[in-house]
Amino acid sequence: MTSTLAKATTEDLISLELRGRLTSQLIKEHAGMTGDEAVRIVDQAVAYLKTCTDNPGVHLRPSQRVDLGWHQFILNTVDYAEFCERVAGYFIHHVPDEFTLPRGGSAETVKALAPTVEAMRASGFKVDAELWMTKAGDCTQCHSGCTNCGQGDGKPNC
Repeated sequence: MTSTLAKATTEDLISLELRGRLTSQLIKEHAGMTGDEAVRIVDQAVAYLKTCTDNPGVHLRPSQRVDLGWHQFILNTVDYAEFCERVAGYFIHHVPDEFTLPRGGSAETVKALAPTVEAMRASGFKVDAELWMTKAGDCTQCHSGCTNCGQGDGKPNC
């Protein structure tokens, strides 16, 4: 008998209505963003947040484009707080750090984002390579890359 690992999806993590609202807001906020791109960004932002909760204490960071989705989600404070409580059991703080983008192009960016991409895959999520193989965002799971995630409260900040 063989078993297969079920792929994780974000469809059960946020409602279709919220997904549509976040997608519409991203399109309005970012000139030139297509509907398809906005849908993919929302999906990857939600997958990233769930991956953070699956990997407390691990240094993860979103790509620059995925971070746009996280920012948009945070602006919807009631929905974001409810999501955090339901998925993580606590509020997932966004703590920007002083990360400097890798110099030398995409190979270094891929290296900087590799731990996050690997963690997302390990959590069962499909990784949208186009959204992850660009610039890294200036935020991490741990404040300034420290090892004391959650700023002393024992809970990770993504």
